[in-house]
Amino acid sequence: LSIFIEQEIRSLSAEIESLKNPQSLSPSQRLDELRDENTKLKYRLNILKRSLQGGRTADCCKSMTNINQRLQEVFGEAIRAACPELDDPPVSVAANQQAKFGDYQCNSAMALAQMLKAQGVKINPREIAEKIIQNLADNDLVQKTEIAGPGFINIQLKRPFVSKLLSKLLINGVQPPPLDSRKRVVVDFSSPNIAKEMHVGHLRSTIIGESMSRLFEFLGYDVVRLNHVGDWGTQFGMLIAHLQDKFPDYLTSSPPISDLQAFYKESKKRFDEEEDFKKRAYQCVVRLQSKEPNFIKAWNLICDVSRREFQKVYDCLDIKIVERGESYYQDMMTKVVKEFDERGQCLDEGRKIVFVPGQPIPLTIVKSDGGYTYDTSDLAALHQRIFVEKADMIIYVTDSGQTSPGDSKFKTRSGETVRLMDLLEEGLKRSMDKLKEKERDKVLTPEELTKAQRSVAFGCIKYADLSHNRINDYVFSFDKMLDDRGNTAAYLLYAFTRIRSIARLANIGKATLRKAAETSEVLLDHEKEWKLGKCILRFPEILQKILDDLLLHTLSDYLYELATTFTEFYDNCYCVEKDRQTGEVVKVNMWRMLLCEATAAIMAKCFDILGINPVGRM
Repeated sequence: LSIFIEQEIRSLSAEIESLKNPQSLSPSQRLDELRDENTKLKYRLNILKRSLQGGRTADCCKSMTNINQRLQEVFGEAIRAACPELDDPPVSVAANQQAKFGDYQCNSAMALAQMLKAQGVKINPREIAEKIIQNLADNDLVQKTEIAGPGFINIQLKRPFVSKLLSKLLINGVQPPPLDSRKRVVVDFSSPNIAKEMHVGHLRSTIIGESMSRLFEFLGYDVVRLNHVGDWGTQFGMLIAHLQDKFPDYLTSSPPISDLQAFYKESKKRFDEEEDFKKRAYQCVVRLQSKEPNFIKAWNLICDVSRREFQKVYDCLDIKIVERGESYYQDMMTKVVKEFDERGQCLDEGRKIVFVPGQPIPLTIVKSDGGYTYDTSDLAALHQRIFVEKADMIIYVTDSGQTSPGDSKFKTRSGETVRLMDLLEEGLKRSMDKLKEKERDKVLTPEELTKAQRSVAFGCIKYADLSHNRINDYVFSFDKMLDDRGNTAAYLLYAFTRIRSIARLANIGKATLRKAAETSEVLLDHEKEWKLGKCILRFPEILQKILDDLLLHTLSDYLYELATTFTEFYDNCYCVEKDRQTGEVVKVNMWRMLLCEATAAIMAKCFDILGINPVGRM
């Protein structure tokens, strides 16, 4: 409906503009008619605008408010009023790093002074800051402003405003910000090769790709998760030839290939050493590419063995992904090459190459023998995603170690790359050791202990990846990951379990907390209550930043900051007061219990986006 209304608004606006300039009309009775029509159009336009605004307000009422965005709107208007001579003046608002100076800070005055100077107007940034403050409209969020240094504007928020936002969060739950339009996002990640085991080089791509998909899904985008597996190419010739020799009855009974990696190595050794085998392998490739049924069946058998192995990893890491390998795009490659030819973009120098704008190294789309390459397959995939999937955004998540496994820093003593499944099993063993060291096996049931083991093991491996900048390498250390001090999943999972236990130990149920959220004000008088309340409400700002740069470690940093800010609050503010002798609860500070609940709700959503599964008891 909102899309239809927006189209109607654009149409009416265009009509009104044309009526403002009736160049071909002579003064007549027709002009009066046009004026009447113009008035009616303006009336309809205002009704449509109100309708659209009403729809958006309904969508927004449950969403969490992005305080930074609201401040940018308020200060943006003031800046435009203070500097009318500037087109599109910059608005810079950030959370204040030092609480004693305020909650947020507007840093636009210095940049505005530079822009005015370029126009020949010399003015002190502090004067601009004063003008901005003078032009601030009445609003419900700014309590006080103060100019500091060369022209920074320190901003203090109104406590009732923050309190209301916390109540709204508790009543509606953690809701995503409203979307202007539902875009389609393709996320290409993991992408192992068939007939080869997943190794640690695939770890980062798999974990980051899954988390990125979860983020976009939470925000309301239409997400397509794709696994561009290496399931086509000349290596299948030697695999099929070896299959025919080792399991001649493969067409009637499924071959018991338990170790595909060893099977691959055997076929590669024969390919390198036996000339007759090599010739037969090439013939198998040709027959596979011709799609002869027996060869397609052999190919499918090999792919299925790999898929089962991949799925073991995906089940451990809770990965949801749709396989769409190189084979899917085979029939599309001829069309892509033809399109480049027709556009005159192909250079033929024995092989066909295409230069990408701004890139010095060309793509080879047809080899000298007439065969296609990985470049051709990638271009066909890109074409399909843009023109068939209608993707608005395509994200490729690849790890530097994935492109060259031999360079990977995870190696066994024999120099081989570590199998991903071995790494995950080692994680399970170490997390169980850690739980037993903390004597959790004495208080948890066997089922709870297994859940905690998996939560800690896989959560720690994921978080170690997601808490580092994806652009940089990091040192993989189980000892560091499983340490329950510092910025680790182990610390955060234990912290979350403790927060969740506060209400349980005070015997306060969900219904009681909900009623309190609807009827009680969240008091923020203590400095630690105020600090925690603001930290909780920064969640939408964090999501917006990640949308801008796709750096997920920002969410991990925020999660750790929230957990440590909560600890400060809990150490300084009694939530539940007990009788020292009997241990019975004598007083519950309900507004503080609500802060506990709000913290837990945001932490749970952060864990969900990061793909980490906290358990009830640990």
